[in-house]
Amino acid sequence: MRAYERLLNYVKVHTTSSEESGLHPSFVGEFNLANMLKEELTSLGLKDARVTDQAYVYAYLPATPGFENATKLGFIAHMDTSPEASGKDVKPELHENYQGEDIILSGTKDVLSVKRFPELKNYFGDTLITTDGTTLLGADDKAGVSEIMTAFERIISENIPHGELWVAFTPDEEIGEGADFFDVKGFGAEFAYTVDGGIVNELEYENFNAASADILVKGVSVHPGSAKDVMVNASLVAMELNSLLPEKMRPEHTEGYEGFFHLHAISGTVSSAKASYIIRDHDFKLFEEKKEILKEAVDTLNKKYGEGTLTLTIKDSYYNMLEKIKPHMHLIDNAKEAIKKAGLTPVDVPIRGGTDGARLSYEGLPCPNLGTGGCNYHGVYECCGVNQMDKAVEIILNIIELYASK
Repeated sequence: MRAYERLLNYVKVHTTSSEESGLHPSFVGEFNLANMLKEELTSLGLKDARVTDQAYVYAYLPATPGFENATKLGFIAHMDTSPEASGKDVKPELHENYQGEDIILSGTKDVLSVKRFPELKNYFGDTLITTDGTTLLGADDKAGVSEIMTAFERIISENIPHGELWVAFTPDEEIGEGADFFDVKGFGAEFAYTVDGGIVNELEYENFNAASADILVKGVSVHPGSAKDVMVNASLVAMELNSLLPEKMRPEHTEGYEGFFHLHAISGTVSSAKASYIIRDHDFKLFEEKKEILKEAVDTLNKKYGEGTLTLTIKDSYYNMLEKIKPHMHLIDNAKEAIKKAGLTPVDVPIRGGTDGARLSYEGLPCPNLGTGGCNYHGVYECCGVNQMDKAVEIILNIIELYASK
């Protein structure tokens, strides 16, 4: 079975994670895909396939006789999809021999525009998989799940020599909780790769340092007819806070290694309001400076409206994995060689986000990120290439063969 065929099957399973539920996994539907994958791993011949109480899927493949001393490798992808767009009742559409044209999404008549999404040039001549415009696709990261599964199927069916191999499929990566209950010690790999990136020849081993910030605003609500010098409109204070942050440090004005403040959500009334931000930067010093900028803005408004008007809570989420990858650059060298063996030119790309691998690297499992062949994640314009998915499988197999031969 080809990887894209698995993808078309997996996206039918509703696995949208939830930031609000407080559960682990955050959405019970993630168990449906987890159990499906466990059964598939077992049928392929992997050992000890299991699903944990938090919906993590683990399995391993013993080393080929004579290759027991090879590096123990793991491959990881996440099962959940982003809550930024609906992941229920996904209806994928295939566009064969894509020639770079705009695509009309049949469910909404919305346009997947080449002008808006120049990444589409990477799929020229490929079969492009899109949504119908009513949901996201779920290639992030069910494409990675599909590619890992297909690679393991080929290892077994083609008797490809290999060291001990491990696989893990995680829940709740999209809400920053994918590594919360990951059993690093029980996962028997020495090193791993997440398969959760974009264009297939891209290699990611630098990511943002990341934090979340919640600001609660306590207002003073009185009748607007008698509000002079009394009312403190919490919603307006939250808006004023945002105006104090540098406009040039918003996501829509940054690229590459540039960090940002992102106003993720804002809500409120006169009496109370809440603003939620994410803070990102590749450089740790600049990351810390951004947190200080936000603290200073809050302090300024508390001095203006009264101490306790704004309450700020900052929580670090993950850090740049580069520091944990540097001592193990064989992971990068072998991945680049594997990409070249697949007939592609490797491209280093700093992740403008994070993966499970970022946190896992800091927990003792160095874990760079491979491309899946998808793009435009977290929305209805998400897409993926059939041939790119085949190349992703080939790259995984090449990595396994390279480690088995050394």
